[in-house]
Amino acid sequence: MKKIVIAIDGYSSCGKSTTAKLVAAELGYAYIDTGAMYRAVTLYFLEHHVSLTNPKEVKDALDKIDITFHYNPKAKRNEVFLNGLNVEDEIRKMYISNQVSEVSVVKEVRRAMVAQQQKMGKKRGVVMDGRDIGTAVFPDAEVKIFMTADVDTRAKRRQDELLAKKQLINLGEIKENLLKRDLIDSTRAESPLRRADDAFLLDTSHMTIDEQVEFVLNKVTSRIFNSDYALQE
Repeated sequence: MKKIVIAIDGYSSCGKSTTAKLVAAELGYAYIDTGAMYRAVTLYFLEHHVSLTNPKEVKDALDKIDITFHYNPKAKRNEVFLNGLNVEDEIRKMYISNQVSEVSVVKEVRRAMVAQQQKMGKKRGVVMDGRDIGTAVFPDAEVKIFMTADVDTRAKRRQDELLAKKQLINLGEIKENLLKRDLIDSTRAESPLRRADDAFLLDTSHMTIDEQVEFVLNKVTSRIFNSDYALQE
């Protein structure tokens, strides 16, 4: 069957990445974590003291950034490499979370990352999660999902993720970070976080991961088998 693009957008800590990975695995599709790309850029900018208000500095820095994904069979996960260095664990730390929205709002950064993401998904057969996949990166995606959850649930999930990585962060600090990121992501001028008109709403506040995956797969099945995408290539 002809392959499609599945776009999963939504707020932080709604289960986007976990759901997207499992859906991709079930379908045999590639999984692209666009949030990780912005985190990698944030890490580079912090390490090289790039001024977000200096367009030339930003452009010069972006020209030096190479982001790739490599599957780690031992960890059974895709990992992010920044200029050849594995930064998967580093970009998940709280100090990156505290800065990533400010970096993501920069016009030059978003345009550079969107171009890379469109190139990655050009051949279809991808599950991509982020903030603007269904609205800016792949507005023609065959299946679009917009995920949300109440902020208390999201904060607890994020705390559990950090604890699993031996990072003990106060729940209040995490909640404050999420609300700050929500505001920045939703109000930025360049590709703001919003639900695409044709995206299915998925509130994960009281859902298990399995239920989330089943929801997405049902939409994919319906799309494929009730359209021209059911035709053989």
